Amino acid sequence: MNRVVITGFGTINPIAQNVKEFEKSLREMKIGIDRISNFDPSDLSVQIAAEVKDFDPTKFIDRKLSKRIDRYSQFALVAVKEAVENSGINFENLEKRVGVIFASGMGGYLTIEQQSKVLNERGPSRVSPFMIPMLLANMASGVISMVYGLKGPNFTPVSACASSVHAIAMGTMLIRHGYADVVIVGGSEATIAPLPIAGFAAMRALSTRNDEPQKASRPFDVDRDGFVMAEGAGALILESEEVAKKRGANIIAEVKGFGMNDDAYHFSAPDPEARGSTEVMKLALKDANMSPEEIDLVSCHATSTPVGDELEAKAILNVFGNTDVFVNSTKSLVGHLLGAAGAVETIAALIEMQNNFVHGMPNLEKPDELSSNLNLVKETKEAKIRNFLKNSFGFGGHNACVIIGRYE
Repeated sequence: MNRVVITGFGTINPIAQNVKEFEKSLREMKIGIDRISNFDPSDLSVQIAAEVKDFDPTKFIDRKLSKRIDRYSQFALVAVKEAVENSGINFENLEKRVGVIFASGMGGYLTIEQQSKVLNERGPSRVSPFMIPMLLANMASGVISMVYGLKGPNFTPVSACASSVHAIAMGTMLIRHGYADVVIVGGSEATIAPLPIAGFAAMRALSTRNDEPQKASRPFDVDRDGFVMAEGAGALILESEEVAKKRGANIIAEVKGFGMNDDAYHFSAPDPEARGSTEVMKLALKDANMSPEEIDLVSCHATSTPVGDELEAKAILNVFGNTDVFVNSTKSLVGHLLGAAGAVETIAALIEMQNNFVHGMPNLEKPDELSSNLNLVKETKEAKIRNFLKNSFGFGGHNACVIIGRYE
C-alpha cells in the first residue's frame, strides 16, 4: 500500500483567516465566541455563536463565482486555496489522479433559509435559479474540482460532526489503494442561522451563557452546559509518498491510521458504555500498527456537552489508562464547527506538532470527576508531539478517528 503524507493545509475559522493567524490564536488561547452579529438573535434562547467576522469572499474568490455559491462553499474555497498554495503543488498532468473528498454536515443551509424567505415574501418566480446547486452538501467538493480542473474521485461524506474526519479517512484509502495520487480533503460549515440554533436549543444541546459568551465553551469542565455553534472550513492536501517526493514537496506529516464505526445506539446520544468511541480509537491504533504509548496528544471531539465529554473521557481512559498523553479540545476556542470540526481541529493539532506546543483550554476551571483522571491541558505549554490521535463523533452514532504523525 502507498504511504499517505500531508503536504499542505489551510483554514478559515472564528479565530483565524489563515494558518499563520491560527497558530498565534492557538498559542494565545484566543476565544472566537461572542453575541451573534449576522442577524438579530433577541428572540432566541441562545444568542451566542462563533462567527467568522469581517469575511469578504471577494478577497479570495472571483466575484461572480462568490455570488453563485453558498457561504459554506466560499469557506471551502478559501481553505483549499491556502492549502494548495502552501503545498506548492501544480495539478497540470495530474488532474485525472487528483480527488476531492470534502465534507459538510448541513451543506448550503443559509441558502435554504434565505430562499424560503424569498418564496414566502416575494413569490416563487423570485426564487434564485442557483438555489438548488447552492444548497447541495456536495457542491463545495464539486466547485473545488471545477476551480482547479480536478477529474479524479469526488464526493462528500455527510456524517454529522464526524464528516470531515471521514473525509480524511476516505482520502487516505483512495491513495493507499492506488485510486488517486493526490486528494484534497477537509470540511466546511456555515449554519449560524435562527432555525438551526432554535433546533439545537430545543434539544438542549447548546450553551445558554448569553451573558458570558467567552466562557460558554468549556470542555471537560464540571459547569459545562452545551456546545457553541461555529462556522468555517479546513482543508488538507494528501499525497502518496512517491508523488510528493518526486515533485520535491515539503512533507509535513504522515497519515498513519484511521478507524470508523458506529454506536448503533441512539439518534443523538452516545453509547453510555462508550463502547463505540473506545473501539474506534483501538481500530485506528491497529490500522497504524501503533501502541497507545506512541501517541502524545489526543485531540478530542469534546463539545462541552455534559454527557458527551464524560463518555469521551471514559473512552480515552479505556484505551490509554491514566497516562501522560496530552488531552485537549479545540472547541474550547473555536466552538463547534459541526461537519468541519474534525478538519479544523486536525489542522490545529498539525500546527502544534510542527511547532512543539499544545494549546490550553481557558475555561477549564474544575474538571469533572472522571475527566480529572486525564492529562488535560489548561494552559498552553511547550511539548514535542510525535503522533496525535483525532476523534470525531456525530449524531447517528458515527465515530471516526485518525492518527497523524511526524514523517520519517
